[in-house]
Amino acid sequence: ELGTSSVRALVFDRLGRSFNQLKAHLPYKMRNTADGGVEIEAENILRLVASVIDRTLHRARRRRGEIRAVAFSTFWHSLLGVGTDGRPVTPLLSWADTRSRHSAETLRRALDERAVHLRTGCRVHPSYLPAKLRWLYETQPARFRQSTRWVSIGEYLYRRFFGHATVGTSVASATGLLDLRTCVWDKEVLAALPVQAEQLSPIDDTPARGLSKAFARRWPSLQEVPWFPAAGDGACSNIGSGCLSPEREALSVGTSGALRIVWEGEPLEIPPGLWCYRVDRRRLAMGGALSNAGNLYAWLRRALRAGGEAAVERALARMDPDRHGLTLLPFLSGERSPGWIAEARGVVAGLTLSTAPLHLLRAGLEAVAYRFLAIDTILRQAFPQAREVVASGKGLLSSPAWMQIMADVLGRPVIASREPEASSRGAALLALEALGLIRLTEVRTSFGRRYHPRGAATERYREAFRRQTKL
Repeated sequence: ELGTSSVRALVFDRLGRSFNQLKAHLPYKMRNTADGGVEIEAENILRLVASVIDRTLHRARRRRGEIRAVAFSTFWHSLLGVGTDGRPVTPLLSWADTRSRHSAETLRRALDERAVHLRTGCRVHPSYLPAKLRWLYETQPARFRQSTRWVSIGEYLYRRFFGHATVGTSVASATGLLDLRTCVWDKEVLAALPVQAEQLSPIDDTPARGLSKAFARRWPSLQEVPWFPAAGDGACSNIGSGCLSPEREALSVGTSGALRIVWEGEPLEIPPGLWCYRVDRRRLAMGGALSNAGNLYAWLRRALRAGGEAAVERALARMDPDRHGLTLLPFLSGERSPGWIAEARGVVAGLTLSTAPLHLLRAGLEAVAYRFLAIDTILRQAFPQAREVVASGKGLLSSPAWMQIMADVLGRPVIASREPEASSRGAALLALEALGLIRLTEVRTSFGRRYHPRGAATERYREAFRRQTKL
């Protein structure tokens, strides 16, 4: 699993249970620039991925021969330009890179954004590829000309491992370049860009076999097993946390955050505030994403020089809902759902001489929860049958105070997932299903503590939510 701050490799059995002793994990950091850039060299990612596979295979030792397949989960919306030799020309751009915000405005004038949104499931926004491609064309013409193909990080890894690149339906559907119904590259969007369909990878969910010579020597036990193209981490998270139908929403908080519902069938009309991607050819996911979630809390802790995690958690849990009187807009990296305002920035209103660091920390957790409420309000209009929320993500699950805030703000029970690596597990389950070894509906998923909303807290938070919305 390639997340936005770490790379992990895990081994699962055919029932979706992980072997914790075989897990390998390496953190990394992307470069952040003053003008909104978030990027990293693709070769650095390749080295990290190869290293965690090395470590996991070493720990597996004699059981390496039992591995039946390799599955990938990667973050959505990444972009990399490669040359004729397949090597990187540009850095890998993250979904969080907002330097293309002015290019997005130009594209909005050239396209019918609502029609594009309904076809592709994606708004015209800097987090998606059309704006990034236009920005690179306008600001880095030499690099743009040298880039003969445009790929995601998963496609790049695939190319290095097998000598050719394909893109899975899941990752392709979150680019802003794919027609969700036909699963082909969208001609109208491409016509507005200096990019041809031939510069994009073929869309194919078929696993590859036969590693290139260097990696076959490195991983002989994996040489002939099927390697599945990367799937988006959000789609995998729903699958791994047992949120397979509209009755159950998946709430995930990592560096960013998302609230999603998965269903099997045809695309539905997409509300303007939400996005819609594919899990695979059979299933779709609709929801909203926040650019600022776990990263906001981490930034607040650093900026305020808060104490140890355990002490801070106890102090936050003792605080009454919204008692600090602060209104915080958590847009340190701009806004995605539901307003899609890339230029939005963070604001704290209501500061007084009595405001303490813990007040700001608590206001930050509540502010993120209000943004999830804004998404949930729209999502439940499309899926009124949603009854419960399943939470995943280490940052959220490790904070009972934040879990209770989520339940109080949403006004519904929030259930802690017992699957610590929901995205990795989801990728494994999708591969097991494709191999014909399981039916997803028959796989058991473990759940933990259930956090129930408290009526008085919910009422107080609704007033605070209205205050944030007005600001």
